[in-house]
Amino acid sequence: MTKRSSPTRDISAVSSRRAVLKALGLASALCPFGGMAVAEGTATPPAGRHVTDAPVANAASPHDRVPFHGAHQAGITTPRPANGMIASFDVVADTPDALERLFRRLTQRISFLTAGGTIDETDPRLPPPDSGIVGPVVRPDGLTVTVSLGASLFEDRPWLVRLKPRRLIRMTRFPNDALDRQNCHGDLALQICANTQDTTIHALRDIIKNCPDQLILKWKQEGNVPVIVPGPDGTVQSARNFLGFRDGSANPDAADAALMDRLVWVGEDRDEPAWAVGGSYQAVRIIRNFVERWDRTPLREQELIMGRVKNSGAPLHRRGGHEFMVPDFSDDPKGVTTPVDAHIRLANPRTDDTRDSLILRRPFNYSNGVTRSGQLDQGLLFICYQADLERGFIAVQRRLDGEPLEEYIKPVGGGYFYVLPGVHSDADHLGSALIAAARTGLAESVNREKRTR
Repeated sequence: MTKRSSPTRDISAVSSRRAVLKALGLASALCPFGGMAVAEGTATPPAGRHVTDAPVANAASPHDRVPFHGAHQAGITTPRPANGMIASFDVVADTPDALERLFRRLTQRISFLTAGGTIDETDPRLPPPDSGIVGPVVRPDGLTVTVSLGASLFEDRPWLVRLKPRRLIRMTRFPNDALDRQNCHGDLALQICANTQDTTIHALRDIIKNCPDQLILKWKQEGNVPVIVPGPDGTVQSARNFLGFRDGSANPDAADAALMDRLVWVGEDRDEPAWAVGGSYQAVRIIRNFVERWDRTPLREQELIMGRVKNSGAPLHRRGGHEFMVPDFSDDPKGVTTPVDAHIRLANPRTDDTRDSLILRRPFNYSNGVTRSGQLDQGLLFICYQADLERGFIAVQRRLDGEPLEEYIKPVGGGYFYVLPGVHSDADHLGSALIAAARTGLAESVNREKRTR
C-alpha cells in the first residue's frame, strides 16, 4: 500500500505556464510564435493556453499536480514541462482478462505517481518496492503519463481486430525516412512528461517493475525543452530547437475547447468504434538533425529554408517584427519573400483547404551522444495529436515531402498510436470501454458458433 504525502499544488487551477506567470505579472509575454492573430504593432501575444509554451525558470514546483481523472488523458493539451519521454512496449496479453489486468495495473500506478505519496517500508531482505531515485516520498512534479495503443495490439489478437480505430495504421516510410525497425511501432506507448528528468525516469522504472510479466520495453526516446529565463521586461521567448529556431509555431490554442473537439479529440461523429470516443491519434517521430551540416549553412539560407528570421522568430515578410506575428502569404504567391517550399509555408499554408490538417504539436529536443561516424546524434522527438491521422499528420507530412529542410534532417524512428480515453473516477480504469467491447464481441462469437452447430 502507498500513502499520500504532503499537500500538492493542483495545476489544473494553474493550468499552464501562462497562468503561472500571470500570478507573477508576466502573463502578457507568452505565446508560441505564429500562433493566433495579434494586432500588427504589438508584441503582446493573444490569450490562450499553448502546449508549446516554454517552461519558465523558477515557475515549476515538485508539488505541481496534473489531475489524473477526466474525459481525456492528461499530457495532450497540458503545456509541456521541461522533460518528456516516449517509451514503446510489446504487450503480453492473450485474452481480454489479461489485457484488463494490465490496464488496471497501469491505472493504479499512474494514479499514484501523478498524485504522489510515501513509499512504505518493507522487509530489507526483499527487493525494495521502489527504485528510490526520487527518495522515500514521491512528489507529483507535474507528471503526466499518457497511454496509447499501436496497430499491432489489435492486429495480432483476433478478439481485438474489429475494434481497431479505423485510421490507426503502422507508420509507413516517407521518401526522406531512414526508419530503424528497432525504434519503430509497438503494442503500447507511454508518453511520460514532468518538471524534472528524475521524475520521468522514476515513473518508467516504476511501471516496468510493476508490470514485468506483461510489458516488454521495445524502444524509448527522452527529450527536453529549454527552460527560459524571462527578460528584464518580463518577456518570455519561445524555446529553441537544435537548429536554433524558436519552436511552437502555429500550434492551436489548447484552451479553446471547441477547437480541441474539432482538431484533437475523437467524438461520436468520427465513425470510430464507440469505445474510442474521447481518445486521440498520436504520431511520434524521432527526427535526427544533421547539426554539423546545418551549422555550416549561411544564415540567410537557413532562414529561407525555415521561413522565419532566426534571431527574432519574425516572419520573413516582417523582418523587423517579432515572433508573435502571424505569417501572411497572400501577398507573396510566387514566394519572392517567403519561398513556397519554406518549412512553415508547406506545413501550414493558411488556406481554407488546409484548415482541417492542423495538428497539436508537443515536441522535445533530444541528444543521444555520438554516432559511429563521429557526428552528434541530436534532433527532435516530435509528438503530435489529432482527431484524424490521415487529415492531420499524414497530410502535413505529404506537403513537406521534398522540402529543402530534408537535406538537414532524417526521421529514424517512431510510430502511430491511439490514445485511450480518460479515466472518469476511481471506479474506472484505462481501456475499460475497450475491454467491455472485446468481451461483448467474444460472447457474440461464441453464441454464433453455438447456433451453427
